[in-house]
Amino acid sequence: MSGARRRLGSVLYVLGATAGLALSLSGCQRGKASAGAAAPPAPDVSVAKVKLTQVHVWDEFNGRVIAIGTVEIRPRVSGYIQRVAYAEGEEVKQGDILFVIDPRPYQDALDSATAQLAHARATAQLAKLQYTRAQALMQSSAISHEEFESHRGEYETGNADVQAAQAAVATARLNLSFTEVHAPISGRAGRAMLTPGNLTQADQTLLTTLVSQDPVYVYFDCDEQNYLRYNALMRQQGHAAQGSPVRVGLANETGFPHQGAVDFLDNQVDPATGTLRARAILPNPARQFTPGLFARVELDGHGQFKALLINDRAVLTDQDRKYVYVLGPNDTAVRRDVQLGRVADGLRVVESGLTEGDKIIVDGTQKIFFAGAPVKPREVAMDSALSGAQTAMN
Repeated sequence: MSGARRRLGSVLYVLGATAGLALSLSGCQRGKASAGAAAPPAPDVSVAKVKLTQVHVWDEFNGRVIAIGTVEIRPRVSGYIQRVAYAEGEEVKQGDILFVIDPRPYQDALDSATAQLAHARATAQLAKLQYTRAQALMQSSAISHEEFESHRGEYETGNADVQAAQAAVATARLNLSFTEVHAPISGRAGRAMLTPGNLTQADQTLLTTLVSQDPVYVYFDCDEQNYLRYNALMRQQGHAAQGSPVRVGLANETGFPHQGAVDFLDNQVDPATGTLRARAILPNPARQFTPGLFARVELDGHGQFKALLINDRAVLTDQDRKYVYVLGPNDTAVRRDVQLGRVADGLRVVESGLTEGDKIIVDGTQKIFFAGAPVKPREVAMDSALSGAQTAMN
């Protein structure tokens, strides 16, 4: 037993010595690797000087395109549709025929009224002759007073019958003209709700809709704070909000390429939403605006002022704070918290946090892992940085 123990002790000793030697060699190798590693080079970054310039800031709202004129076309007489006289979805001019209702019953009614008028005129002419003769006979006392009054009554009744018959003819002619349904305004016609052979009811059946095309309205809601600020600005400038310029862009357009003007402000703020309904009017010669489309509206509500501008590409976010890296002493990246405003001419207005002359890092911020890190700056213009950002987004 003692010999076995000695042999086991010898084996454990050899294993321990081997493990110690391995650990020692591993530590030496790690030390050599650490000693041989060099510090990483400073990253290349693009820096641009903060831009101080006169800016014109616009406020953006969401709106809807609405036609100035919208008409529901309904017949003014009952009857069967004989013809649809327009191309669905196409533009029509004021006075163009849209539908034709079977005119034959109304032509017959006009002919009958015309005949009644002729009969009434003949009867009235006879009554006039008899009344004229009765006047002569009355002067010579050849007829009684009662007979004279009877002839005069027939004469006046004949005149009244003629006027009633004339009115009946006018009504029948008007109803006949209503069998042709004309466009009351110029605009784009919708689909025909009835096809030939269907019965229409006067003033009830919807035949189609018609919307005007040029110009158009764009309605949008202005919040209470902006409305109060606009009012104050307008009082300072000495003119009303109506006529203020607006810029409009559609959902598939970049920027706001269309120009218009405010022509209406509602007379009260909606207490439920805290907004005021406003309306702009825009020309639409190319028919780009279709009623019902979503539109982005920019309203000029600030006037001109000097501001510091930077590229949005340089702005980073730390929870709820915005910051940029400013080029500091010895080409280091210094963090600077900023308060940002609206966009002006494609650049972001800086309300606080930067000063004129500061140079900010606009490209390569992803290579900066901590504030104070060394960088290798390459100076560019802020506008060039803007162009690069737009190219990257496209």
